[in-house]
Amino acid sequence: MRTRIKFCGFTDAGDLRDAAALGIDAAGFVFYRKSPRHVDEDVAAALRRALPSWVSAVGLFVDEEPDEVRRLASRVGLDVVQFHGDESPDRCRASVPEGLPWWRAVRMRSPGVLLESFDRFGEAEALLLDSFSHGYGGSGTGFDWSWIPAQRPLPIVLSGGLTPDNVADAIASVRPSAVDVSSGIQSDDPRRKAHARMERFVAEVLRADAKLCQTPTR
Repeated sequence: MRTRIKFCGFTDAGDLRDAAALGIDAAGFVFYRKSPRHVDEDVAAALRRALPSWVSAVGLFVDEEPDEVRRLASRVGLDVVQFHGDESPDRCRASVPEGLPWWRAVRMRSPGVLLESFDRFGEAEALLLDSFSHGYGGSGTGFDWSWIPAQRPLPIVLSGGLTPDNVADAIASVRPSAVDVSSGIQSDDPRRKAHARMERFVAEVLRADAKLCQTPTR
């Protein structure tokens, strides 16, 4: 199975069109107001309209009121809601329109945090693993991939400090269902993407998948 690719933190339609042309599977829009990549609902809705039908729109929220998450998901046309704060399982369930899948971000402080999250968030479509920080919405730093067990009851979206330089090693080590990157592909302006970095990131994911396909099974 090929590794799916999510690029997060889009604010610019040109960057989004470039990323879609490179073959990403999902594009993330940040609704956390303290993030440098925050977008309001009008901008997010316009970006959503720029996406081709085969690229999913993911909305990132941090401890937002359930009514507001549902409103924005419908207004923008989100395909997935990603919870990145301290939301409980009940709050996650209450925050999504009926039938809409959701992901739960896990801030990887220790191996035990992930094992606990498998139990607590079993209704999530996937767990997104990010490094622990005292802030929210992504830190741009990595964590110890050996904390992730080979056998998992839920799909894993690997995040946290991924770049074109390390994503192939990450895929070989973790074999996630998807990888997620934001700061690792940004330009000098944190609200914009660097096309060359996006292109190389996708190429490295494809290279890693091709190498795994050539690895004999035991």
